Amino acid sequence: MKKDLHPTYYSEAKVTCACGNIFTTGSTMAEIKTEICSACHPFYTGKQKLIDTARRVEKFAAKLESKTEIRSKKTKREARNKAREAKAQAAKEALEKELAA
Repeated sequence: MKKDLHPTYYSEAKVTCACGNIFTTGSTMAEIKTEICSACHPFYTGKQKLIDTARRVEKFAAKLESKTEIRSKKTKREARNKAREAKAQAAKEALEKELAA
């Protein structure tokens, strides 16, 4: 086996989470910093927690809101067009009755 090929293994590597949880594990790094761990991850805690990295949640919410606004404007426009068509149809029928009489 070649010497100096494998990295150094630390059996007591310190892992620090953003929530404040600290534990040890085996790793090739002496110290590891993480944003989320088993103490704060929603899968393990059963509580929903939004982790907003680079405003992604806010951007998604804004995008979703703009799509619903577009849909509501579309439905309003469609309703207005249907009302106009119904009014034009009624006027056409009234004119036909008048001409027939």
